[in-house]
Amino acid sequence: MVALPVLETPRARIRVADVTDASKMLRYRVQNRTHLSPWEPLRDTAHYTVEHCIQTIAQSRQNAQQDRGYPLMVFDRHEQAILGTFTFANIVRGAFQACHLGYGIAAPMQGQGLMREVLEVGIAWAFGELRLHRIMANYMPSNERSARLLASFGFEREGYAKRYLQIAGEWEDHVLTALVAPGG
Repeated sequence: MVALPVLETPRARIRVADVTDASKMLRYRVQNRTHLSPWEPLRDTAHYTVEHCIQTIAQSRQNAQQDRGYPLMVFDRHEQAILGTFTFANIVRGAFQACHLGYGIAAPMQGQGLMREVLEVGIAWAFGELRLHRIMANYMPSNERSARLLASFGFEREGYAKRYLQIAGEWEDHVLTALVAPGG
């Protein structure tokens, strides 16, 4: 079993949330509701409650303990606030050794290079500690920031999926990309 990570960058501490983080998670969700809504599934009002945050944290920890996914919170260095999130989800072992990457950042942190900073250590951890071979990340064609971010890491376009995910209530096309472990 892989130990739950605690990763650090010059501006952030990154880890799986625990129950004491529920109020911080709720604050992040509420403060970024409008900002993130064009890129996420529709959320019901329960999503914006501390009870739902507690359930999310419990599920996140279970997924990580079972090596099914690692939903990581990006905290400021003093862990007073959540600045963003990223998840290595849908982990498949065996001959595949792959996962999907998803991420989001707080509105005030956009354009400051923080997501690149945290994903750099996160991807290194996934290829190193998790021994993954492939990380897949998909984005809507209109999301130019994600396209540039993924390209900066060397993610390569592998396809185009019509009506791939239901985002903000609409079935949206996605560009399919992947990054293979160095030397893999």
